[in-house]
Formats: sequence, C-alpha cells, structure tokens
Amino acid sequence: MPPPAPQPGVMPLRPLATGEVLGGAFGTFRRYWKPLIGVMAAVQGIGILLAAAALALSFAAAYDRFSAVFDLAPGEDPAGSDVAALFLSFVPACVVLLVVMTVGAAMFSALCPALIQEAVLGRPTTFGAMWRRSWSRLPSVLAAVLLTALIAGGPALLLYAICIPLIIMSAGPDGFGTPAAVGLLLLGSLLCVPFSVWLMARFSLAPAAAVCEGLGPVAALRRSSQLVRDGWWRVFGISMLGYVVAMAAGYAIQMPFGFVGMFAAFPSLPGSDDPSPDPGTLIVGFLVYGAAMLLGGVISSLFQFSFPQMVIALIYVDQRMRKEDLAATLTAAAFPAPRTETAAGPASAPERT
Repeated sequence: MPPPAPQPGVMPLRPLATGEVLGGAFGTFRRYWKPLIGVMAAVQGIGILLAAAALALSFAAAYDRFSAVFDLAPGEDPAGSDVAALFLSFVPACVVLLVVMTVGAAMFSALCPALIQEAVLGRPTTFGAMWRRSWSRLPSVLAAVLLTALIAGGPALLLYAICIPLIIMSAGPDGFGTPAAVGLLLLGSLLCVPFSVWLMARFSLAPAAAVCEGLGPVAALRRSSQLVRDGWWRVFGISMLGYVVAMAAGYAIQMPFGFVGMFAAFPSLPGSDDPSPDPGTLIVGFLVYGAAMLLGGVISSLFQFSFPQMVIALIYVDQRMRKEDLAATLTAAAFPAPRTETAAGPASAPERT
C-alpha cells in the first residue's frame, strides 16, 4: 500500500477526487477568509463608488429632462426627443457600470488562483500581498476573460446579426417575421449554445494559467486548452458542481438575513384595526428589512463569486498534477531538503533537473 500523499495545505499533493476539489475550496475559504473577503470587499466598494458617481453625474445632467418627460398634464405625451435625450444621458453611466462589473469579475478571477497558490502549500498571506498579486495580473486575466467571451459568444453574435435583420425585414402586420427566419434563429441558437459551452469549459483555466504561470492572455488560452484536452467532461462537471454548490450555499447564507429582516419589520406593519398607520414606523420597518436583505446579499455574493473560481483554480492544479507531475514540484517546494554542513562549510545546494 503506497504511503499517503503529503498535505501541507488544503489538499493532498496528488491527483484529486471531486470531493477533494470541493473540500479544498471550502478549506481555502475557511483558512484565508480575511485576505479573500478584504480584497473582494475593497473591489466591490470601489465599484459601488464609481457606479454611484456615474449615476449621480448622469442624473444631474438629465435633471431638466425629467420634468419634460414625467411632469406632464393629464393626457399629454412626452416628446420623443425628450425621451431619447433622457435615455441617452444615462448611457455613459450604464457603460461605467458594465466596465466596473467586468473589471471586478476579472479581479476576482485573478485573486482566487493567487490565493490557491498559497493555500496548496499552506503558506500564510495577507491582504496587501493578495491585492498586489491580483492587481499585477489583472490586465492578462481581463484580456483572457474578454477573449473567451468573444470567442465563445462570437457564433451567437454572428447568428443574431444575420437573423434579427431578416426577421425585422420579413415582419408582417402581426409583428412576427417569416417562419423561416424565426426557425433559423431558433435552430442556430440550439447549435450555438453547446458549442459556446464547450469553448467556455475549454478556456476556463486561462485565468489560473495567467496568474500562476505569468502568461499573456493568448498564451493562457492555449495553455488552458492544452490542460483541458482529454479531460473536458471532468473539468466541465466539477466546475458546474462548484457553481451549484455556491448558489445553494449563498441562498442558505441569505435566508437567515431575510428572516431577521422580516421579523424586525413585522411589528411596524399596520394591523387590521389601525386605519391610519404611522408612516414613520412603516419607513423604519422597510429600511430595517432592506438593510438586512442587503447585508445578506453582500455576504452571500462574496461566497458565490469566490467559491467557483477557487474550484476552477484547484482544477487547474489537479490537471497539472495529472499531466505534468506537478505534485513532485509542489512537494519539493513545501518540504525542501535540509542543507547539510561539513567541516569546510555548508554544502552547496544540488542542481535542479
């Protein structure tokens, strides 16, 4: 019977079973929750401030348009130019919000592999170290994420670019296009979805490769494709299981906050024998409920965003141990050979092969 594999960190240094991948992700969250939550909270806080500032500027710029659209006499319709101007004034804020969400997701995708690097070897880390590591690899990870989305979503975008104009041009009095155009869109969607899912799983390890190996975005995509080859179903299945577990755990985290908010707001609700409830009491009750739900949503989202990414980073380590004997390298890094000393002085370190 072979000896058990060494385990300096959250997982044994050998090819992993599915339960060990999930257990390693839970162990990483439990051991390193301070730097993990610290970096994620900082990213979310910066994103919320930027989005709020963009919305405030858009609202200030469009303040005069609100009266022209909403403050109208009964039966009067707003002018189309006023509606268009009001809509366009909020487009920059929407763009800022989209950019903030994309960059934040890429930052999380860079943070989790960096944390897994330390968790696998059981090394301590700090908020500052994780922030610097994630920030330094953010450009490559962001580019890899965008390239993956473009490659995986490219066929669907091309299909919509072809079919939507056909449906619009062939629309009859009932507002529907010809059955051929609609059927082409539905059939193409059915074909594009499996292909896009296959590509997403094929390139899912690119952020981990970009962080752990210091690769550029294109090289990271190639590296991910190489590691996933001959193991697509395993990578896809464990990744989807990680997302399902994260959703279930996030819902379980949020439920108590919902109950607390509901029970806190319940006394402020008017009874059947109270014809004129106090508006202040109602407002306080709804504020307490909203605050509890918001707090629960923030806490659950931290787990829902980080857990799947840690699972994917552990899959990256597992695939390298299966294909490249990374376990031997990790064991040597976790348990370095002691240096021997002689009378003439310390012996030189052996050369690496």
